[in-house]
Amino acid sequence: MATADRRTQVTSKVSEAVQNGYSPVIVVSAIGRSGDPYATDTFLGMVKEICPDLPKRELDLLMSCGEVISGAILVSTLNSLGFEAILLTGGQAGIITDKEFGDARIVRVEPGAILEQLAKGKVVIVAGFQGMTEDGQITTLGRGGSDTTASAIGVALEAEAIDIYTDVEGIMTADPRIVEDARILDIVTYNEICQMAYQGAKVIHPRAVEIAMQRNIPLRIKSTFSDAPGTLVTNMHPERGVGTDITTDRIITGIAHTPNVTQLRVLTGDIQDKLLTDKRIFKAMALADISVDFISVQPEAVLYTVRDEVAPKAIKILQNMGFEAGVVPSCAKVSIVGAGIAGVPGVMADMVEALSDAAVTILQSADSHTTIWVLVHKEDMVTAVQTLHQKFQLGI
Repeated sequence: MATADRRTQVTSKVSEAVQNGYSPVIVVSAIGRSGDPYATDTFLGMVKEICPDLPKRELDLLMSCGEVISGAILVSTLNSLGFEAILLTGGQAGIITDKEFGDARIVRVEPGAILEQLAKGKVVIVAGFQGMTEDGQITTLGRGGSDTTASAIGVALEAEAIDIYTDVEGIMTADPRIVEDARILDIVTYNEICQMAYQGAKVIHPRAVEIAMQRNIPLRIKSTFSDAPGTLVTNMHPERGVGTDITTDRIITGIAHTPNVTQLRVLTGDIQDKLLTDKRIFKAMALADISVDFISVQPEAVLYTVRDEVAPKAIKILQNMGFEAGVVPSCAKVSIVGAGIAGVPGVMADMVEALSDAAVTILQSADSHTTIWVLVHKEDMVTAVQTLHQKFQLGI
């Protein structure tokens, strides 16, 4: 919505949908990034200069403004082109959330107001990233909130599809800023893209994928600025058809990475009640609102990672509990994701061999049915991603 050219590109998508017989519901995000006049971060910067501890309730009221401004601009643009359009806030659209200001979860969607306006032939614009509690308080949905809004409304309306428009042409096999021959994936499963999103891919928020998956509504990741088909996210494995030999399935779908994490290693081997001690450690992290990841509980120690910026706080908590943690700062988690990993021998061996040949030290590893993770030093992250992308021939 930031420029006339971009608004033209958006309205052309709306016009095409209407001409094809659809009744589109459009979810909008705020305009711009930090420093731009109507960006959410700009609003936050203005008030935090005055009071750094504004209550979360008031913060949510402030942060909901950017999407409302963006929606009003889109309504005016569509009206000028002859479309009847109406803007609804998240609450007016029927998005009911819990009371967790700043990171609310959607409890349910009551789409009556949307359906009423669609029945009148109007294009409905919904302010993303926001909802309303049962008692009428405005809340925001946290990171990826507009994606989540779109999926929740799509499910409530039993939409034919949910299109997520971004500044890229689809989901790629790896970050193209790191891997030159990264390519766009035509089709991925819900589970695969959830795992890639959780492991660092930022094209779509995993919560949005999980909501769409509940009703098997196809998600399509497209570019606002081109007519490329994008990536289809569905519930079927893309290369598995009736009568197809399962050994031909795509084993690895993509490589994801998460930089700026710290590994903590807490020795617990000599403690009599080790299970209680392990529980106390993770409980202390949770009470301090520190998210832990890459957990490995061993007979003599507990290993886990935290974000670099909260590592000093986590270390201090452990010291107050009487523990001296081994600390490896500035690490990165690199993950290979693929629905075909399950039951296929040798994938971990290939991964370890490739990283070893590239002189990348593996600090920690873990796996699941669809994902294998390794922790490496941050300076090795780019090499690790490039090496694994080449090893599993994802550029072909």
